[in-house]
Formats: sequence, C-alpha cells, structure tokens
Amino acid sequence: MDDTLLKKLRILADAAKYDASCASSGGTRREAAEGAIGSATGAGICHSYTPDGRCVSLLKILLTNYCLFDCAYCVNRRSSNVARARFSVEEVVRLTLGFYKRNYIEGLFLSSGIIRSPDYTMEQMMLVARMLRQQHGFTGYIHLKAIPEASPWLIEQAGLWADRLSVNLELPSAESLGRLAPEKDETTIQTAMGQMHERIVEAKEERRRFSPAGQSTQVIVGADDTTDAAVLAASDRLYRRYAMKRVYYSAFSPIPEASTTLPVRPPPLQRENRLYQADWLLRYYGFAVEEIAEGGQDGMLDLEVDPKLAWALKHRHRFPVDVNSAEREMLLRVPGLGTRVVERILSARRHTRLRMEDLARLTSGLKRARPFLIAADHHPARLTDRQDLRQRLAAPRAKQMQLF
Repeated sequence: MDDTLLKKLRILADAAKYDASCASSGGTRREAAEGAIGSATGAGICHSYTPDGRCVSLLKILLTNYCLFDCAYCVNRRSSNVARARFSVEEVVRLTLGFYKRNYIEGLFLSSGIIRSPDYTMEQMMLVARMLRQQHGFTGYIHLKAIPEASPWLIEQAGLWADRLSVNLELPSAESLGRLAPEKDETTIQTAMGQMHERIVEAKEERRRFSPAGQSTQVIVGADDTTDAAVLAASDRLYRRYAMKRVYYSAFSPIPEASTTLPVRPPPLQRENRLYQADWLLRYYGFAVEEIAEGGQDGMLDLEVDPKLAWALKHRHRFPVDVNSAEREMLLRVPGLGTRVVERILSARRHTRLRMEDLARLTSGLKRARPFLIAADHHPARLTDRQDLRQRLAAPRAKQMQLF
C-alpha cells in the first residue's frame, strides 16, 4: 500500500468510527504470527454479524469525509476543521480485495459524507458494491449506508449488491433534527426506510436478492433533551413499521469547535448501555415502552440497575414466581433469566419438579434471579419485601455472590 492510500485509510477509517450501526463488539483481536496472515487488527477493522449469527470482520470506512451538510453533531460537517480525504471507487475495491485476500476481513462497511449531490454519492457507493460483485466475484459481506435524499432507483440498485442497507435516523424527534441537522428531513428518512422495507419484503416473496440481511439504523443519544422513553418509542415505531433488524444507540461525543446548541458534556456511557438493554426487552421479552420507562424516573432509565431489574423492583407484588408453573411471559420478566434459559426451564419442568440445584445447571444468572423465584425447595416469601434488595442487587457481581 502506497503512502497516499495509507494516509487516506487512516483518515477515513477514523472518520467512520462514529457510525455505530456496524457493531464492533463480539469479536476477538487476532494477530498473525510473523510471516503469517489472518490478523483482525489494524486500521478500519470492526466486527458485525450475519443473519445466521456468525461474527464477521469488516473493513469499516467512509468513501469520503467531505460533506455538503452541516449537521451540528457531526465531526465531518461542512464547517468542521478536520483533515479531509476521498477514496475513488477503484481504491475502495482494491483495499477491500487486498484485505480480504490476506484474510484480514470478511466484508465491507461503507458510508460517506455527501459530495456534489446525494445522487452522485449514492451512485459511487453503489458502484463499489457492483464492481466487487460483478467484476471480481466478491462473495463477502457488504453493508452500505444508504443516503435518504438520493434517488429511489439508486437505493434499489444498491440493495441488489449489498447484504444490508441502513439509513440513520440520527435524532429521535423531527424538532431536534430540524434544529441540529437542517439539511435533513425526518419524512425523507422514513420514506427511504419504507421504500427499502417494501423492496426487502417483495424480494423475499419473489425469492430474489435485495438486501437479504435487512436494514438497520442509528440514533444519537444525548445531543438533545429527548428522554429515554421517547428514544425507545421512536425505536419501537421503526421495528413495527419497517421490520428494522436493529436500532443502534450512539452516545453523543463532544466535537471540536462544536455548536453552542450542543451539550458541553457527553451523556453517561451507561445510558447508552441501558438503552441497548431496554431495546432487547422490547424485541425479545415482550415488554412495552411504557413498562420499561416506569422502571426509571421522568422518562429516563435507571442508570444503577438494568431495565428488567428496575421493572421487577417496581412490581415486587408480582414476585416471586414459581418456575414449575409460571407462564413463559412471566418467567421472561425474572431478572437474570434470558430467553434461552426460560426455554430450558419450560422443557425441563415437563419431566420433573425443578429444584435450585437444577436451575443452577440451567443458568449462570441464578444469584440474580434467586430472590424472584420459587422452586421445589426454595420459597423466598419475604425476600422481595426487604428494603435493601435494590442495594444488594445493584452491587458488583462478585459482591452479589456473597449476599444471597
């Protein structure tokens, strides 16, 4: 790799790190031995997941960080004083193939600032994916960040070559978007999401290829005064309307020479974590937004305990529940019990009455669940009335082991 291309890679890989809609967790760092190949470290390498659950290493870069837009929260905004760079279509293809052949990556995540026009930028990204697929027979994973202001035809073309498309919602309310990103429009963003959803559904029915891994989006948290309840309500609408595969939450990070309309300090990182936990409850545990929100205060999630535990502590009268007779829906609300553990419990209790030692074999979260459960040999009738229960359960995990 020549010095010019390496410099571009450093700038545009760093600029891409603010986009959370390509998950970078879950993968281990692998460094090749001397003279060997297979490292998963280095500029622009992140991790994401395929529909079947495999973790894949991706080259995560921007096509360019030049941008016509001046979104107040974006480090790459038009008025930002940052180093700029731009890849050509051929350079992105060459980088992707070079990393792929050396077993550094299994795919590409490509986003971009807006240059010339939304249509021109979307076309350039689409050409990257098409060239990889058609001219080089590339079968790795491709995630393209679609530009909602671009022509619907170009977004449809992108979906023919990409495994996943995503459009960032950016901010959870139209008011905040209009104030902090005046060139963007919520209606345009949601129209693009709706268009992609329709094409994905049609492609599945017709058994043809169009963004087979679905679509995702990202919401910036803490750049405005939107409550957690309002953020989750926006996410819930996206899941219901567009069958969104995932909503990613990105805690606002203060940027150089920031607008005075932005907060001086970032939100607690724990807030981002609690939103992800709450999002999980929405998608897999049957919780409604209102139920999750009532576990906190004034529309904000409790930062000291996770949302499921916060809900359980607010509804102590519904506990403890009997693992040998409770319905699946109620078992899913027990802190410490995940969906897989609940399925194991339902399966095992068909054959025997479960005791605490049986539950210990089914889950590693028993210490957390213990105060909320009844088993054949365990009846904590008074434990849920203890005034210090919250304090005990909010303690570090190592300390919890000594408390129950």
